[in-house]
Formats: sequence, C-alpha cells, structure tokens
Amino acid sequence: MSEDTLPNLDEGAFAPIDGQQLFVTADERPPRILLLYGSLRERSFSRLCAEEGARVLRRLGAETRIFNPSGLPLPDDADADHPKVQELRELATECDGFVWSSPERHGAMTGIMKAQIDWIPLNMGGVRPTQGKTLAVMQVCGGSQSFNAVNQLRLLGRWMRLITIPNQSSVPKAFMEFDDDDRMKPSPYYNRIVDVMEELVKFTRLTRDRRDYLVDRYSERVESAEAVSARVNQRSL
Repeated sequence: MSEDTLPNLDEGAFAPIDGQQLFVTADERPPRILLLYGSLRERSFSRLCAEEGARVLRRLGAETRIFNPSGLPLPDDADADHPKVQELRELATECDGFVWSSPERHGAMTGIMKAQIDWIPLNMGGVRPTQGKTLAVMQVCGGSQSFNAVNQLRLLGRWMRLITIPNQSSVPKAFMEFDDDDRMKPSPYYNRIVDVMEELVKFTRLTRDRRDYLVDRYSERVESAEAVSARVNQRSL
C-alpha cells in the first residue's frame, strides 16, 4: 500500500483548500467587539482596563460594547430567558470578536468572569455565537505580575472555538496604574493594551469574512453526510 493512500478518508466529505475562499475581499464594515470584565467593585480595574481597550478599539475604527455583568444570575440558577442572559447572548451573537478582562483572584479568573462565559452556549438555535470569532485576553493583578487568569481564559477561548490572538495583557499592581480620573497612566502596561487591541482588530478584519470557511471541518462534513444518509434510508417516517 502506498504511503499516500488514505483508505479511511471519506472522499465525498474531503475537500482541497480553496484559495479563493481564503482571500475573499474584506468587508469594510467596522469590526464589532464585545468586551467582558470580571469584577463588580465600584472601582473595578478589570473594567477600567476594558474601557481603556475600548477607547483604543474605537480609535482603530471598531465598534464596541461593554457588558455590565451586574444582575447576571449564576449559570443554571435562572432560565435562559432571563433579561441579562438574553442581553449577553444577543451581544455575543452580534459581535465579530471579544475582549475578556479578568482580575486574578485566588490564582484564577473570577467567578463573575466564568459565569459570563458559561452563559454563552457553543450552539444556540443553529447559530454558534463564538465559533471562528476573535478573542483577546487581559488580566489585572493586585500584586506582582501573574499570567494565571489569561492562561485560563485562553483555555476557555479554545473550548469556545474562538481564534485567540497571540498577544495578551497582564497589569500588576493595577491600583497604581490609574489616576484619580480612572484613566490609565502612561506605562509599558498601557502600551501593551494598545498592542493587544491593535492586534485584535487586525486578526478580526483578516478572519471575519472568511470565518465560516476557516472553521468548516472535515469531521463535521462526514457527520452531516451520515445524518443525511440515515434520514434518507430510514424504514418509516
């Protein structure tokens, strides 16, 4: 048997890479970015970082929405028709990309951050609200710099089938990085947030209009073909 033979391959579901699909003309519509933050404190530094990021995003030509998690119930503690759940899901469905900004608490992201992500399903009425969209991750620290929260957020981003950009932001001693007007002071940490937002817009514009093709999977095409065959060949209706 030749080494190039693929006897287990479903030829009907397999498709060569289509260069025209990869290089379609980009839509000039402004990217829509949804920003989530993970603290309900009156002076929430994860929120302040998200707001700084949103300002940069708008300067780069993006449209931004920041979701306020106050009033969002715990997952499974309310029905999906709860107004805050509906608001979050609609924003997640409409956006082209996400920014997740969480404090690090007990060495991990906060429960508030995780609850928001848990309320966004992988599949909702035949629509996948997150698949193929972009994601940037950030965290704020009360003490020295850490990357526990952003590492966890990256794992969740992969699980949610998001395209998580390479760059990220971690702000140590966040309480020292903002002035009395709640604006971030000039620093390498501010510059990194600008870097992250710039990269997010680039990746979003690069992938948004070819998202469906990028996440079109052989395994799912095989499964769809089998489902059609089972329906067509069933003995009775």
